[in-house]
Amino acid sequence: MKSILEIENLSKSFSRRKALDGISLNLENSKVLGLIGPAGSGKTTLINIIAGLAKQDQGTIKIDDHEPGVYTKEIVSYLPQGNHLHNWMTVKEEIGFFQDFYKDFDKKKAENLLSDMNIDGKIKVGNLSKDNLEKLKLTLIFSRKAKLYLLDEPFSGADSLVRDEIIDIILRSYDEESSVILSSKDAKIFERLVDKVAFISGGKILLSGDPEDLRHERRMSIDDLYREVIKNV
Repeated sequence: MKSILEIENLSKSFSRRKALDGISLNLENSKVLGLIGPAGSGKTTLINIIAGLAKQDQGTIKIDDHEPGVYTKEIVSYLPQGNHLHNWMTVKEEIGFFQDFYKDFDKKKAENLLSDMNIDGKIKVGNLSKDNLEKLKLTLIFSRKAKLYLLDEPFSGADSLVRDEIIDIILRSYDEESSVILSSKDAKIFERLVDKVAFISGGKILLSGDPEDLRHERRMSIDDLYREVIKNV
């Protein structure tokens, strides 16, 4: 199967600190990857490079056979940490902004998803609850017809009920012909959501593979395996 993402020996430093150290990683089309690691492990730096917001010092990266640039930004839908939306806009106006900004944006899909979640289009973004803001952000990201979706810590700060709702949005929303990369500090989230996991710490991929294969080989859950791998670093 063709790979949407191919990374070889990728390294990135900030001053004297090495954020990424010789990372190699592949992701096939139509797959969901869980990137798991503690704070400061290099997850966000890696995602920023994939999104075309940062440049590696060494190594190569190809997205749909292209180096990060104009083309890849058109096929990658990126959800950063924090609130990147316009608090003074209504939800309906924010949808209109995304429709004007992204030619692949499906306004009807966004409206249907928000209607299913009972989010009022007339409310201002800045007046949304934290949980509904996260749902709006995910809705906007997945209403683009992208080949690769990048979600940086989409579960951060969410309780277990909201996490389940977020997982449901992801499973319902993304096109099966596209791929997804999710980052998190919590390995439990990825027990049922992803097709591939990659444990990252100190800017290095410590272990990666199919979750089912890893569970069978190591005879432990993904969460227990993650704790074991990180403990031995």
